[in-house]
Amino acid sequence: MFEDSKLVIGGREFSSRLFLGTGKFSSLELMKQTLEASGASVVTVALKRANLGAGEDESANISDYLDSSKYLVLPNTSGAVNADEAARIARLGRAAGFGNFVKLEVHPDPNYLLPDPIETLKATEILVNEGFVVMPYINADPVLALRLQDAGAAAVMPLGAPIGTNRGVETRSQIEIIVEQARVPVVVDAGLGLPSHAAEAMEIGADAVMVNTAVAIASEPIAMAEAFAEAVRAGRIARLIGAPARGVRASATSPLTGFLDE
Repeated sequence: MFEDSKLVIGGREFSSRLFLGTGKFSSLELMKQTLEASGASVVTVALKRANLGAGEDESANISDYLDSSKYLVLPNTSGAVNADEAARIARLGRAAGFGNFVKLEVHPDPNYLLPDPIETLKATEILVNEGFVVMPYINADPVLALRLQDAGAAAVMPLGAPIGTNRGVETRSQIEIIVEQARVPVVVDAGLGLPSHAAEAMEIGADAVMVNTAVAIASEPIAMAEAFAEAVRAGRIARLIGAPARGVRASATSPLTGFLDE
């Protein structure tokens, strides 16, 4: 029987390697059902952008739909344009009861939402010194990933493609280098639009993947979340077992068939 180890980040164990975002769902109830179906252990909430009264009930609070006994509710600093703003958002999240885990996002460009490497490193240093478990979202930059680990990041989250584009693992070669050099878990975040993209990320060595848009805007979000969960498991198993060697010439799958000609 194949057995896998648990994912551990910041001293906490997670049974699932699929992280899900909570934005873009048509209702909070659908979001809740989708998260449950996915089996995810980590769900993210954008503190600056989240409309706590979203959906059909203006009095609803997203926290009421997130069971902290099932999930690590991971606040993120999405919308922050510099390190100081990101640190301020993280502190507000901790004060609101979300704890010390934070997904760090600093992206001043509104068109492509690409992370600012300098401000991200600066914010990581600030927040680590304040006792946060920091998981920075970054471009797939192997040098920056190492610098962030040196600064105390608990994980690194390189993008597969720009946020919400659904283009897949366009940064594959850089992510492979990040994985090779990593001393902390690597979570591929952003741009994954299909379950096959998630499987690919896991096959090249990611410890987990983060998905939001592809699930939330699907015509059947619950089914899509289940598909992503299965793809993540399949990709993880394939990585641990190892890929078969590639060949140049064909190799018969049933080589002992000569007796048919006898």
